Amino acid sequence: MARVVVTGKIPSGGLERLKAEHEVTAWEKDDAISRAELLTMVAGADAIVSLLTEKIDDKLLDSAGPQLKSVSNVAVGYNNIDVPACEKRGVLVTNTPGVLTEATADIAMSLILMATRRLGEGERVIRAQEPWQWGMFYMLGMGLQGRQLGIVGMGQIGIATARRAKAFGMNIAYTRRSPLEDNVVKELDAKYMSMDELIESSDVLSLHCPYSPATHHLMSENQFARMKKTAFLINTARGPIVHEQALVDALKSGQIAGAGLDVFENEPAVNPGLLELDNAVLIPHLGSATVETRAAMADIAATNALAILAGAQAPNLVTS
Repeated sequence: MARVVVTGKIPSGGLERLKAEHEVTAWEKDDAISRAELLTMVAGADAIVSLLTEKIDDKLLDSAGPQLKSVSNVAVGYNNIDVPACEKRGVLVTNTPGVLTEATADIAMSLILMATRRLGEGERVIRAQEPWQWGMFYMLGMGLQGRQLGIVGMGQIGIATARRAKAFGMNIAYTRRSPLEDNVVKELDAKYMSMDELIESSDVLSLHCPYSPATHHLMSENQFARMKKTAFLINTARGPIVHEQALVDALKSGQIAGAGLDVFENEPAVNPGLLELDNAVLIPHLGSATVETRAAMADIAATNALAILAGAQAPNLVTS
């Protein structure tokens, strides 16, 4: 039996599959594990099943030891893992692709609706028991019909979001590194644009690209300055893709109309400036937060770890 370390609470199905075949040490408290406790817990591990809240770097890999075979991230993104450092040690890294596409697209569409129709602001009025009265000009928002949704990173989640937006009557434009499949272009009547064109012409700009050094602060002061003053930014990808202070400044000055964020640059901390703004919709990284999706993520991560420990071909392998 190998020793498997699970760095945080995961749904029971995936955990029980691991326990059925190997010795499992799991952090099962509601609070995230501290760095010091994590470094101690991984010592001697043959496999690590990690959450995106845990940083897998040289120090942790050294703490685990040379017998470590795999790190299975319970997430699609893996920017918490130093993949080159793992590869240098012969440690395989896996993720859980595909499984959270629909759930995250639902959140992206929800944020689009909340931001453009001022739903968060409206709910706060009711909950605060502030006086209000229906009126022709009270809390007006922006309709979606005929508006352009610009998708940055037209992968599976971007496509799923575009399908939802198309059903709401939006026009779809996108940018991505490789050509989009012809059948998807036809289905969505999607128009390719350069990043600059997309930023300048979109009424709603939705981020779905992976986080990497190349996309760090992809949206910053210069980009916000080129957006329409009536435009909205949506981010369900990774927080550091957006320069958070530049976004605060753009929202405060009216450079853009609003934003909907599920992710933040320094999670779980949120820029205090965002908290003061009614035109910012803020939710705590709920993209994959359905019972079904989280259970599937844990199950895929367990499958990845078990396959590697059994000497089988690594499923869902990621490389640098």
